Amino acid sequence: QVQLVESGGGLVQAGGSLRLSCKSSGRTVSSSAMGWFRQASGKEREFVAAISWSGGITRYAESVKGRFIISRDNAKTTVYLQMNSLNSEDTAVYYCAAGQNTYSLRDYWGQGTQVTVSS
Repeated sequence: QVQLVESGGGLVQAGGSLRLSCKSSGRTVSSSAMGWFRQASGKEREFVAAISWSGGITRYAESVKGRFIISRDNAKTTVYLQMNSLNSEDTAVYYCAAGQNTYSLRDYWGQGTQVTVSS
């Protein structure tokens, strides 16, 4: 069983930055691709960013390219999402996910962390 625990969410002003963390535990987690999704109120959950198990492959949603950076530290079994130049459209609950590759990340989910950007 894989467990994912997010942290780092909060309230930030537009233009500011936040770093989310996702601590993972369980079998095979170090060989899993990891990623982030988000769900704004009244909207469907959407993909944000993903990273391969080695960290050598990353991909991003167009809406966050150039502003967000995903990284991982396998020694700490933690994935990070550095979010810069935040705007109100980034307000959402952010979920960590794990899966077989950067296009298949729905095997495991965290409980989510709220990010609110005030204008």
